[in-house]
Amino acid sequence: MHMDNIQILGFRANIDSVGDVLDEINSIKDDGEIIQLLNADSVVSKNHIIHGVNQAFLAFERGENLANDLSVEIVLRCSAQRQISKAFKILGLKEGNMGLCAILINSKDYTQELSSIFTRDDDVLIPNEDKLVEIYKISDDELHNMSIEEIIIDRITKLTVDM
Repeated sequence: MHMDNIQILGFRANIDSVGDVLDEINSIKDDGEIIQLLNADSVVSKNHIIHGVNQAFLAFERGENLANDLSVEIVLRCSAQRQISKAFKILGLKEGNMGLCAILINSKDYTQELSSIFTRDDDVLIPNEDKLVEIYKISDDELHNMSIEEIIIDRITKLTVDM
């Protein structure tokens, strides 16, 4: 299992049912392709996502995965959490209006299909630093020494080290 290509896209969505949205997404992709949707409010940068996805793939390769499902492992790694419930609280989908970060891994370009379900908008990927500090409970001491992106990437890396 390895990552051949990754595409990161932003969308706006009005979600009535998270389950229905996930079913719809699963119906457009082929076996082996990954389309992972995350809450864009909790995304620091494309580097943050690429690092989390990479760590998820590496965890599976090493047999150090925290989840049985690669998509769930991606959410865990990108959220820098060990507990699935906490990870989904940070990066999971919610009913109502929200920004989505769509990650397409080892898949065809589904931009058109996703744009027919959601509204394409990469601006949702512009980080709101105040929100991120709150979401990830980042201390002033940490912010004094590193950028938010560096802090989150460091936390993702530490998931592996602290096992």
